[in-house]
Amino acid sequence: MKKFLIIIFSFIPFLAFSSEKGLDKKIDEAFAPVSDFFSQLVFFEILGYPFVILLLVSSAVFFTIFFGFPNFKYFLTAINVVRGRHDDLDKKTRENKEGEVSHFQALATAVSGTVGNGNIAGVALAIALGGPGATFWMIICGLLGMSTKFVECTLGVHYRDVGEDGTVYGGPMYYLSKGLKIRGWEKLGKVSAILFAVFCIGGSFGGGNAAQSNQATIVLKNLLGLETTFSGAIIGLVLAIFVGIIIIGGIKRIASVTEKIVPLMAALYILACIYILLINFSYIDDAISMIVKEAFKPTAIGVGGVIGVLMVGFKRAAFSNEAGAGSASIAHSAVKTEYSASEGLVALLEPFIDTVVICTMTALVIIIFNMNGAFVYGGDGLGGVTIDGVLYEGAGITSKAFAEYIPYSSEFLTIAVVLFAVSTMISWSYYGLQSWKYLFGRGYTADMTYKVLFLIFVIIGAAASMNSIWAFSDAMIFAMVFPNMIGLYFLFPVVKRELEKFLNAIKSK
Repeated sequence: MKKFLIIIFSFIPFLAFSSEKGLDKKIDEAFAPVSDFFSQLVFFEILGYPFVILLLVSSAVFFTIFFGFPNFKYFLTAINVVRGRHDDLDKKTRENKEGEVSHFQALATAVSGTVGNGNIAGVALAIALGGPGATFWMIICGLLGMSTKFVECTLGVHYRDVGEDGTVYGGPMYYLSKGLKIRGWEKLGKVSAILFAVFCIGGSFGGGNAAQSNQATIVLKNLLGLETTFSGAIIGLVLAIFVGIIIIGGIKRIASVTEKIVPLMAALYILACIYILLINFSYIDDAISMIVKEAFKPTAIGVGGVIGVLMVGFKRAAFSNEAGAGSASIAHSAVKTEYSASEGLVALLEPFIDTVVICTMTALVIIIFNMNGAFVYGGDGLGGVTIDGVLYEGAGITSKAFAEYIPYSSEFLTIAVVLFAVSTMISWSYYGLQSWKYLFGRGYTADMTYKVLFLIFVIIGAAASMNSIWAFSDAMIFAMVFPNMIGLYFLFPVVKRELEKFLNAIKSK
């Protein structure tokens, strides 16, 4: 830890100086062409819509139908697995000490990687741009995404590597390389695994780290009345130290923290939403009616009809729950179980918690807030809306809605944003580290190199202006979909077999 602190502290003066001189903005401008290139490469369009979104949705529909609607059929079974009702089936696993975390800890770690500021800012963006109808399609995408999560996380456990010391190495890198090799596609599997690892590392430094620390820093600076870049660097340092203490301990410490933070932050946020909904109870049926009606007859300015609002909802849901990106399978791979499908079923709860519950709660609050026409759906066409003559974007819209009903809501949302940011960072540090180890080996030096770089990006995100780098990072996260889907389509019959194996084990108890 001392080495981490020396490196981090020595980095601050340079970062603060360069930021004050505007070098951060110059870096942003210089990186913009790279960001634009990768964004266009990943989000290329077919018939006017991003192919990656069409791929995610069509794949989710296929897996839902093929596995007989597991998102509904096995929902209660998944809850029972999380509760430990079927832990007696894993006697061999406990004897061999195979795995590092419990079902609940794996779920909490994975959920902490998806439940983030997208649930506050992303939903507001979807509603502002696509109107209430976008909520309907977010929910549909979340329900369908449950099936995709089930498939990828089952494969993550099935093809994982377990070291002699019990350390688990899993995720798309391993089911791509090992699974496709077994099926005679060794080169395709190897190339796909390498590409996934590269994209995952890029996403971990940016969207899973710098963007999160930046959002946390912004709300803290606003609350405390701080304006200087150096204050941002100091906040970044504090965050880096806190995150560093957690991630140095590996997945076991990460899981022990997320199993406490995730339920706490989710409960706080959901309770606040429930309070607002209860005091506006008479508007709930109107809000639901608007959600359903405008899903098929949208009135939002410039949204482009039903398909337009559908794509807005699907895109925000895909950003939020990451079903199909493969990232969550890295966390679920560390579970203590000998039935890979058991953890796949646990994983299908993620999109439900993230999108169907938390995102929907946020959407209802914003829609009810706007019942009296506080802003015009569609806004400036970019997700920004004008309220009382002031332009609000993303989290600002949610904050405005909360402030209407809850005293000291700015303090509450600050706490929520910081908790969301920290939990996302620590989970993505694990995703990135596993990918880093796949590319550069599992030695101590490789491990420490990644963690130092990760903590430096925490401070960079807190102090610098890096819009294009964040856009690049989002592109990296969605780029993970392409190699991951290769694995899912080649290997989904394995998931079918593993599911039958687990269900038969339950019946024979």
